[in-house]
This record gives sequence, structure tokens and C-alpha cells, in this order.
Amino acid sequence: MSKRVSTIIVETLVAAGARRCYGIVGDTINHFTDAVRKSDLRWIHVRHEEVGALAAGGEALMTGELAVCAGTCGPGSLHFVNGIFESHRNGAPVLLVASDVARSEVGLNFPQAVDQRKVYEQTSVFCEYISHPSQARRITTLAAQAALNRHGVAVVIVNGDMFTESDDDGQPWSVHRPSPVLRPADAELDELANALDGAAGITLYAGMGARNAHDQVVALARTLKAPVVHSSRAKEFIEPDNPFNVGMTGILGNRAGLEAIARADLMLCLGTDFAWSQFYPDKARIIQIDSDPTHLGRRSPIHLGLVGDVAATIDALLPRLESHDDDTHLTQALEQWRQDCEDYRDAAQEKDPELIHPQFTTQCLDRLAADDAIFTADGGSPMVWLLRHLSANGNRRFLTSLLHGTMANAYPQALGIAASHPGRQVIALCGDGGMTMLMGDLLTLKQENLPVKLLVYNNGSLGFVEMEQRVEGLLDAFTELENPDFARLAEACGLRGWRVDHAERLEDAMKDWLAADGPAVLDVRVNRMELIMPPKIEAGQVASTAMFGIKAVLDGRAGEVVSLLRDNFLK
Repeated sequence: MSKRVSTIIVETLVAAGARRCYGIVGDTINHFTDAVRKSDLRWIHVRHEEVGALAAGGEALMTGELAVCAGTCGPGSLHFVNGIFESHRNGAPVLLVASDVARSEVGLNFPQAVDQRKVYEQTSVFCEYISHPSQARRITTLAAQAALNRHGVAVVIVNGDMFTESDDDGQPWSVHRPSPVLRPADAELDELANALDGAAGITLYAGMGARNAHDQVVALARTLKAPVVHSSRAKEFIEPDNPFNVGMTGILGNRAGLEAIARADLMLCLGTDFAWSQFYPDKARIIQIDSDPTHLGRRSPIHLGLVGDVAATIDALLPRLESHDDDTHLTQALEQWRQDCEDYRDAAQEKDPELIHPQFTTQCLDRLAADDAIFTADGGSPMVWLLRHLSANGNRRFLTSLLHGTMANAYPQALGIAASHPGRQVIALCGDGGMTMLMGDLLTLKQENLPVKLLVYNNGSLGFVEMEQRVEGLLDAFTELENPDFARLAEACGLRGWRVDHAERLEDAMKDWLAADGPAVLDVRVNRMELIMPPKIEAGQVASTAMFGIKAVLDGRAGEVVSLLRDNFLK
């Protein structure tokens, strides 16, 4: 039976597991959206295409299933770009239907014509045109299969007039999702076992590649008496029910994680591709296990590189290992981790009712949020508060922009997560800068009745950038934000809203906000003079901050210097 290309594409997407498509209707995709209207695919009408790409990515990452976004030619499709980069980099299986001008106008500089392939092939695992109606099901199937199996964005480019073409569609193309067992060869495993048995102090460093290997990582740590450091993205998978966990490394990490790596005789990297090479050990041998061979030795020279799934590799490795007896390295790391946790709690203590620390705010949220809540956080300081002050328990989920580092990702990603997880509490930790960048889709939350709870850390500045400038000894500039009352703004958009500027009022307001039906905003006026302190303060950082102090005093801002010292160094 002959079917239109638009219908074939939609049918193929539904068969591949897609349940929602995010976008804005118009001209070159009108026939596609009409096919969506007649299908089981739910159309979610966003106000900005970047929000659509971020929402699709949030859904896809949390479900592991295909999510779709679609846009018109030219400016419509281009608005997806930043959200597509975010979704591709974090491994979300998203499919973008990017439309183009009619085929009769291609190459003639027609208004809104854009070479979509050149735009998207740099940030996709699949990027192809449907060049003939007979390709519609085949190309869409291969795109969905690539997104799901290669964990990234696939782009299908369709000329607007192609949607109206028809085809007999006789070939039964379908998506396949194999699950191979991938592990190193026996000889490589023997070499790995010999290296581990001969090492005195071993630290395990687990990344997103170990997300399905929690029990294996814990068993390996127990056998080796090794502390487990995890990457920021692996927090939710590695931290819960792990007696060997000592936190994170990197500038967002903690001292125990940093020192466990620095002291190690051997560091075993398990599915991690942490990019900041200055946080790798100077003298320790490094062994890396990763399912992607191109990741081996990419960030730091390694002693041995093995290709394998982390869980399957550890399962095959454990019978080859001797149980270690010396737990000195582990005990030292665990004691520092205990101290780090105490320091985090101390940093959240409010001594001035007129001043609300973001750490206090986040720890209050940690107590009050549901045990299975899903949290997102904007790039910048909100992601630091999430990583340091929200506890992982095995049921909670976390999503931050750690690979792309974009602003304004939190509540758009939460939008897609709420759409795909009805009944779950979904909370977005928003910076005031990120919040104001894409405020228009507060209207989408209302229109689609998606009960996202938005916590706005309102400090009147681009706080993370301000910290960067000050730590570098610069006089902070161009970071000031003149914000609205976000609670009243929310109410104007049809959402519930609360505003808090005194610490003693926070808990009651937060309870009401979390209990509210539908989407709601909690605007908290947090302390602006808050440094994101690294896990170990270097002399150069103190000197640079002191230089900022001198410059600020000379510029007539002595009060800020007093606040900075009081809130960060004199506790």
C-alpha cells in the first residue's frame, strides 16, 4: 500500500520506541506534524527549539529510549544546534528531523536554505538526507538504530516537498539493538591481574562507562582494598551503597578523591574519559579499560589499555586476582572522605538569618525531596551544589551539563524528563543566568501541564564566571544581573511561585513548593559572595584572590572583599 513519506517516517520512529517529538510547527514540516497528529507520537510544542533539543535529550538519557525533535528549514533547524550538541555529547539517543527547502530550490540561495549536513555532521552519529521516497523507512530506521546503539544524536534531513511524496514501502526495515559481551582477551586479563597483584596502593577511578557495573566495582574494590573515586557524571551510579566511595576529583571534586589518586601506586580507570589531564597522577602507573579504543591514552599516558565493557571485564578479572591485605591506602582515603563530608555540612550552616548560602539551600532540598527524585542542574554553580550536596541513594537520578558546559540546560531537560516520567518528582536547579536565557518555555510547562519544580539560585550574577574572574585575580566585570521577582513572573505565566530571602523561611516555603500541583518556581535569594572552592587550595589561587581584593578596594568595593573573606575563608 502506498504511503506518504511523512507517514512512513512517523511510523518508523514509533516502531523504534519513540513516544514524544519536541519542536515548533511550520512551513517545511507541516506535513510531518500532520502525520504526527494522526499517530501515537505525542507532539510537545516548545517555544524555542533549543529547549526542544534539550528536552528530548533529557528524556532520552533518562529512559535510554529514542526521543525525537523536529524543526523547520533554516532558522528553525538552526535553533536546535546547542541542544543537539549537549544531547550528543552526553550520549542521549535523540533523532532530529531537520527539514530543508523544496528540492526545486536547492542550490539557488532560496530564503532560509541551509546546508543541514554541514551543520550537523560534526555532532551526530548519523546524518543523511532522504533523497528518494523509497529510502524513507530505510534511512529513518538506520538513523534510529545508530542513535540507540552508538549513544548519540542521529539527524535525518528531509526536503519539505519530500514529505508529500509517496512510496509502496514494501521492505520491512526494522531497528536492531544487539547486546554483545565485550571484554579483553585472556592474555590481557592475565597481564592486568599481575599488574594489580603487584601494586601496593591502588585507586579505582570509575566513570560513566561503569554505570552498569556498580556491584562489580564494589567487589573489585573489596578485593584490592582500593578506594573508589568517581567522575561527576557517574555519581548516581557509583556512590550509593559503596563502602569504598571517596568522592570525586577535579575542580568540582573533594580532597579525598584528589588525594586518593595523587597517592596511588596504580590507578585503574574504569570507563572514564575525564578530560582535565592536570588531575591525573604524576608518577602512578595508569591502566585504562574502556569500550571505545579511541579513548585509551587520550587524556594521560597509560601503562596498559584494554577494550571491554567494565562489568564483563571485572567479572572475568576477579577470579584471577589475589585478595589484598594491606588497607592503609584505603583507610586514609576513607578518613579524608569522612572529613570532606563534615566540611560540606559545615559549609551549609546558616549563622546569619539575613544570608542564605546556596549550600544550605541544597542540603535543605536534599532532606525534603523524594527518595526517587530526578534532578537536573544548570552549568555553573548549580551543578556544583548538586554534585556536592545532593545525596545519591540508587533511586535518585542526576543530569548536569558536564561535557558541553552549557547554560540554561536544567529546566529544559527537566521538561523532557517530566514528560517521560509521570508520577516522578522532577526538580531543576537553575542559575538566575540560565533561567533568564530561556524563560519563554515556562509557558510550555504550563501548556503541557508538566509538574517540574524549578529552584532558582538568585544571586544577581553570573556566579561561576564571577568566581573564575576573582580566582584569576581579575576585577569581576559584566557579570551583574538585574533579575525580576521570579515567583511573580512564574505566577504571570500560570505557574505557582514562592520567593524566599530569609533562611528561617526557606524550609516551609520549600515544602509548599514541592507539594504544589503542577509546575512551580522557588526563587531563593542566595549569597552572592560565594566561592566554589577547589578540593585543595593552591598558593596561586589564594594569591590571585588576594589580588582581586586589592583591585576591588582600589575600585571602591571594599565591602565585597570583607564579604568574600567572611563567607569563604573565615568560617
